[in-house]
Amino acid sequence: MPIPNSFDAFVIAEDNGKPKGSFSSLTPADLPDHEVLVEVAYSTVNYKDGLAASGKAKIARKLPMVAGIDLAGTVVESRSPDWKPGDRVVVNGWGLSETQWGGYSRYQRVKPEWLIRLPDAFTLEQAMGIGTAGYTAALCVDALERWGAVRPGDREVLVTGAAGGVGSVAVALLAKRGYAVTASTGRPETHDYLRSLGAGGFIDRATLLEKGAPLQKERWAGGVDSVGGMTLVNALAQTVWGGAVAACGLAGSADLPGTVLPHILRSVALIGIDSVMAPVDRRASAWARLARDLDPGHLAVMYEVHPFADLPALADRIMAGKIRGRVVLDLTA
Repeated sequence: MPIPNSFDAFVIAEDNGKPKGSFSSLTPADLPDHEVLVEVAYSTVNYKDGLAASGKAKIARKLPMVAGIDLAGTVVESRSPDWKPGDRVVVNGWGLSETQWGGYSRYQRVKPEWLIRLPDAFTLEQAMGIGTAGYTAALCVDALERWGAVRPGDREVLVTGAAGGVGSVAVALLAKRGYAVTASTGRPETHDYLRSLGAGGFIDRATLLEKGAPLQKERWAGGVDSVGGMTLVNALAQTVWGGAVAACGLAGSADLPGTVLPHILRSVALIGIDSVMAPVDRRASAWARLARDLDPGHLAVMYEVHPFADLPALADRIMAGKIRGRVVLDLTA
């Protein structure tokens, strides 16, 4: 199929000294001169996308910038021997929407090293149902298991922000592996949803926001945290000797107002997870885990699909904390 002369994209540009996003029409000549041209079928709306699209934070480091930190699609043209037309691919991170043009475009040119071959287990829509959030959750579980801090059937594993994108997939992956998962959320109406994914217990997020002692009663074998701030401090203070918490987000706060006591008296590890620049081998491992351990039935209830035109309204909803799970954008609609 020939590439159209113009196509839709959502572009962040400067407006009176501030970033502002809007739909624009691009041509193939407007795209970056990277080696692989992808026809984008789906993208996502993550918290960072909400910040960028709503203009509430300056995510793009240069303007104009096509937003969207994720994309899933099919290779149309390639100057790289590693990729050929027809290959189904996914891109997460690599500076998309910050320093590199992102997934909110019907066509996009990308570097070959950014691409991951989509496992046969997933459709392009499902790939974005997972997206950066789910792939990050898989990186977290991989990291905890590499560290050796958690074992199936052992003590509880805590997942904070459990009803969000990262949390939902983390709950499902951990439960599939046989871990006793406790979900932290401030929304009781999500408990049935989280139980369906495998959560065995719940803790109100307000409890983890209270300032506590530097060392508290040992409870968690490990944890996946996407919240930061006092939530992460308390999670570390309640982690057992030799345990670990994989931290991948700051939805609550970028601060860490704690002490070193959990680390030097209980050998608790804080494992930082960077999904943006993670090396290809770890990305491939994460997607292999998702293909192996993420139940398709669980995935189906984790996301909702919206047409591309809904993006501005969805950005406002995710900034207001009114999104459960994942949001997939259909760029073909």
